[in-house]
Amino acid sequence: MSKPVSRLDRITVNPTICHGSPTIRGMRLRVQDVLELLASGMSYDEILTDYDELERDDLLAAIEYAALDSSARVLRVVA
Repeated sequence: MSKPVSRLDRITVNPTICHGSPTIRGMRLRVQDVLELLASGMSYDEILTDYDELERDDLLAAIEYAALDSSARVLRVVA
């Protein structure tokens, strides 16, 4: 079995860009923005068309980052 590929090197944090929020490759496009586009139902192709500076691996990096970030949180279910 091959080792999974990580794309986290595409996620950068710089206090002078977007107030230190995680961004895609140092651009002024936050990981949160990419995730919100995906959550809105936009397809990869639609996002890549609208944001020509993005690459498919950037979208996958945002998802990977969110998956790792969500594993550190505890959700409280209210019935």
